[in-house]
Amino acid sequence: MKGGEFLIKEVTAETIFIPEEFDEEQLMIAQTCEDFVETEVAPHFDALDMHEEGLMPSLLKKAGEMGLLGIAIPEEFDGFGQSFLTNMKANEAIGSAYSFSVAFMAHTGIGSLPLLYYGNQQQKEHYLPKLATGEWLAAYCLTEPGAGSDANAGKTKAVLSEDGKHYILNGQKMWITNGGFADLLTVFAKIDNDRVLSAFLVESSTEGITMNPEENKMGIKGSSTRQIFFNDVKVPVENQLGKRGEGYRIALNILHLGRIKLGATVIGGMRRAINNSINYSMERKQFGASLADFGAIKHKLAEQVVKTFSTESAVYRASKDIQDEISTLLEEGKSYGQANIGAVAEFEPECALLKVYGSESLDYIVDELVQIYGGMGFSAEAPADRSYRDSRINRIFEGTNEINRLIIADAELKRGLRHKISLLEKAAEILENKESIQAVDGSMKDYYAQKHAYVNQLKKAVVILFPMLNNNFKKQLAYEEEIMMNVADMVMYVYVMESTLLRVEKLDMNGIKKDISVYHDILDVLMHDVIHIFKKETVDAVSSFLEEEEKEEMLAIMQKLTAYNPVNAKAARRRIANKLIDDERYSF
Repeated sequence: MKGGEFLIKEVTAETIFIPEEFDEEQLMIAQTCEDFVETEVAPHFDALDMHEEGLMPSLLKKAGEMGLLGIAIPEEFDGFGQSFLTNMKANEAIGSAYSFSVAFMAHTGIGSLPLLYYGNQQQKEHYLPKLATGEWLAAYCLTEPGAGSDANAGKTKAVLSEDGKHYILNGQKMWITNGGFADLLTVFAKIDNDRVLSAFLVESSTEGITMNPEENKMGIKGSSTRQIFFNDVKVPVENQLGKRGEGYRIALNILHLGRIKLGATVIGGMRRAINNSINYSMERKQFGASLADFGAIKHKLAEQVVKTFSTESAVYRASKDIQDEISTLLEEGKSYGQANIGAVAEFEPECALLKVYGSESLDYIVDELVQIYGGMGFSAEAPADRSYRDSRINRIFEGTNEINRLIIADAELKRGLRHKISLLEKAAEILENKESIQAVDGSMKDYYAQKHAYVNQLKKAVVILFPMLNNNFKKQLAYEEEIMMNVADMVMYVYVMESTLLRVEKLDMNGIKKDISVYHDILDVLMHDVIHIFKKETVDAVSSFLEEEEKEEMLAIMQKLTAYNPVNAKAARRRIANKLIDDERYSF
């Protein structure tokens, strides 16, 4: 399966990975991470938010002593050398740690991975063991005041010294996570008058580096976020990372990876928020009953479960596909860095959509957490406050969700235009037979066959839009961002819905869950919600560029492709909420 190819292929449950298939060692590593969060970090949540001097770096170093900073780093550099999939599960476990998880992910992700994937052997031998063990901490310096989403617009300059031994760095970086205590900075700058960025490994103790005070942020208050200034900073030429002009590629590829990692990280935040939701709703009494007894609260609890379960399903399906691609590329003779970067780049659409879906699902969950707590939810004394504030950054991190939506649609179309996947051919086939398109038979007796039929119909609906948009707008399509976002949401919802369907089907066929009915409820509610959203996206998109008879014809086709036999979503949500109440925690 190639990246983005899920749109045009039927996928079977046997071929995907589901979270219930993690082995004992992977679960043990995740449990170690969870235990570290609860015993070492959670007692200091308030102190971290108050920026207690030295606390965050001390906790990171303690994590390094336990090997948690080196899970993804090969053993030759003092790491654990674990698989991509294992690393994603560890990220989930750390993800419930609020600001600490941000600092942790910045160090282990954007802080360490550019060096791991693009560094030469000498650079890796010198720096990676320090980063893996926590002796040194890392930060990533890309964003500038005039260069946010347009990273290549950065103005930081690097000029070769007269003796040819150093690059002289001048410029300014902002929003640098871990900036206040990082020992090693990956800094992006343009050499001379180059059009594109290069990358450099810069030790923070180098003369000429200064910083502004810590930023006073809306959320993730415990993480260090600084502006960093480079004033005639001398960087040894051997500390150039990768080739000259390769910095922009490095930055983009690391961001692809950061997107899917964020998709896993937010799951930890979801679990903590759901557990706080259920605990409070069971304890809090109103009108002589627990909040959890009320239908309105059950609705909220169930939706929290559905969004978490579906995020898990999609994240780990994609993670295993990426891991398999890494293995394939290694077998073909690619280096460790080339294999990892190549595999993540292959699944660019999936990485982007998981970042969007995961961050927006967490935002929904923490918003409802505040609502369940009611007045107490608005108090800084309750856990809802920190969850709510800290969640908001995820829709901005790793490229805004708007940028990522454009990436989803653009990446799919480009794969079709370049014939990497048979997207346009599939669209032509569907349109040639448009007269035979019929709505799914809502009375189908086979549960899974019916669900697959719905998914396949939605795939057709989004696939046929690509050539129509390309033919109508050609190079101007990039400026039709509203329509591109309609299409991106359709792609995203198809992937998440199919992933959840395949997970539930695999749980059933392999007998992993004794009572599969509540998982049917989760799938039913997700499909019920998604198809209604999907229907609106098709109407918005089609009505934005077609007119009169052509529009009416296409809307009629879309009506058939998005037709759905509704379920009793209220009853399904109540059953989901009741299991959550019985378990007193998220255990789906």
